[in-house]
Amino acid sequence: MIITLTPNPSLDRTIELRAPLARGEVQRAASSREEPGGKGVNIVRALEASDILSLAILPGDELDPVLVALRAAGVPHLGMPIGATLRSNVALTEIDGTTTKVNVPGPVLTAAQQSDLIELVLEKAEGASWLVLAGSLPPGVPVDFYADITRELRSRFGASAPRVAVDSSGAPLAAAVTAGPDLIKPNAEELAELTGIPDPESLEGNPVLVARAAERLVATGVGAVLATLGSQGAVLVTEDGAWLAKTPPIIARSTVGAGDSSLAGYLLSSIAGGSAPDSLRQAAAHGAAAASLPGSTVPSLHQTRPGDVTLTSLNTHPKEDVQ
Repeated sequence: MIITLTPNPSLDRTIELRAPLARGEVQRAASSREEPGGKGVNIVRALEASDILSLAILPGDELDPVLVALRAAGVPHLGMPIGATLRSNVALTEIDGTTTKVNVPGPVLTAAQQSDLIELVLEKAEGASWLVLAGSLPPGVPVDFYADITRELRSRFGASAPRVAVDSSGAPLAAAVTAGPDLIKPNAEELAELTGIPDPESLEGNPVLVARAAERLVATGVGAVLATLGSQGAVLVTEDGAWLAKTPPIIARSTVGAGDSSLAGYLLSSIAGGSAPDSLRQAAAHGAAAASLPGSTVPSLHQTRPGDVTLTSLNTHPKEDVQ
């Protein structure tokens, strides 16, 4: 069982444009779709598509449009009533796959609701293989929310605690790292911010620099870093090594949720006993498959092509030439 927590879920509307986005102009859309979203929700959708037992935990009332959509889609979930409407986000996707997202803050969670949500997560996490803490935090929630859950989980369950993966950004991710999660999944910009690299663009096209930045996090106690780099592939760093995964070129339709699908691919390979490189291969295959699908559609395992993924071992500390 894989449990995810999405404290700031949303109803995601994806609009596909017929032409490049033109600011200040009126444009006609090619299509539009609405789906329940949020990183943890998307991960469970991807896992469920591959018949992996999973559960999405999120705040939300029974009749909230997000939970109604989850029930309609058959996504395993558990909502905690909060007496407020969840947010709606909009993504505009251009014909070349370029995606512009507009995310709104979401409802405030009171201190009592935060405590109840943590207790619900801990209750359902018993016996799980992974707990994924995913996405932004809603207003009112302190930045160390994910770190506190990680520490409480390990305090309560000890050696039998689920492994913890964190997919977030900014201050919540930085705080989560201090609790030593088993896996984090930043993109290049998030990795640069997390490690103090002033120019995120310096990481583009340079997987060795990405791996070196990730190694600094592993040295602080993070179990593994899965850095997703869009069309540049993905890098995985653990104590045992660093690898780059690249897929053949694809025709991108939408990048919405592609990173979430990558993490889902990693997790399903991990629980099947895959090695770190094997899990990276499946992560890259899942991400590429997701990007080739419309909106925030998630791929199933049979829609991915891990055999087409090229893996390269990265030497982040080459020996200096002997004079």
